[in-house]
Amino acid sequence: MTGILDAVDQRTRMVGQNRFELLLFRLGRHQLFAINVFKVKEVLKLPRLNALPNSHPVVCGVTNMRGRTLPVIDLSAAIGMPPAASTEGGHMIVAEYNGAVQGFLVSDVERIVNLDWADVMPPPPSAGRAHYLTAITRLEDNRLVEIVDVEKVLAEITPYTTDISPEIVDEQARQAVAGRNIMIVDDSHTARDQVRRCLAQLDVNLVEAVNGTDALQQLKDFAAEGIDIAETFLMLITDAEMPEMDGYRLVTEVRQDPQLRDLYIMLHTSMSGSFNEAMVKQVGCNDFLPKFESDRLAEKVLERVKQVQRLG
Repeated sequence: MTGILDAVDQRTRMVGQNRFELLLFRLGRHQLFAINVFKVKEVLKLPRLNALPNSHPVVCGVTNMRGRTLPVIDLSAAIGMPPAASTEGGHMIVAEYNGAVQGFLVSDVERIVNLDWADVMPPPPSAGRAHYLTAITRLEDNRLVEIVDVEKVLAEITPYTTDISPEIVDEQARQAVAGRNIMIVDDSHTARDQVRRCLAQLDVNLVEAVNGTDALQQLKDFAAEGIDIAETFLMLITDAEMPEMDGYRLVTEVRQDPQLRDLYIMLHTSMSGSFNEAMVKQVGCNDFLPKFESDRLAEKVLERVKQVQRLG
């Protein structure tokens, strides 16, 4: 499993095709979970851990890997399951989210599967908002796989701020952006909440969608009502990996629709920055921003307003 990202060039061919790869792993003996392969740097047997005093209860220790100290999170405990009974025989998934690298302790790692996002569904509404899943799917052998909302896990371990620094937004800038319409597309409730709280400080009107299918339908409905999409929406901010239709496919669909194709689109994702920067031009995005930096998000919105004013 070491060096999973060595095959990035091959996997980029899936971009825009609504396909992706999941790394399957177990928490406990039977329950099967997954995360997107592009977030995984490597998988290895759990190394020796050192205690980290005063750390979050789900952080089971730290380890040194190639000169870098990594916190290791007991993923079972982090999503509300019984904590790992022992670290003996466990595996560590080393993954990068939002520019930070950490290890996740799991019971066992099974394999990588290639799937279509159309076969991946959001958790049922009856699950509420307290769960730690972004999606569920079934394998060919009918086994259920639950895709972990790692952004929610990390947000609970390291609290984030959505406050915008006062020096970034002056009164003139606030007046220029106030009342503008922005669509945010993300399957993670935590991620949408981050954006919502940040952009509320700019007094924008936020339209939310939970995945690419939802966003595309909303845009088509607006266009059917005679609304000029590119004029009405300052920008669309979309995550990359989402059930039913991912962000890359959403961009492809928008660019192929004459009524939608001029919409300004920014990819906003916790996935590997180097990969996404390369994919922005391939699928037709206008910009890319790693999650989650409130100041940078505000700056991107204000830059877009200034661009529109210059063009106008």
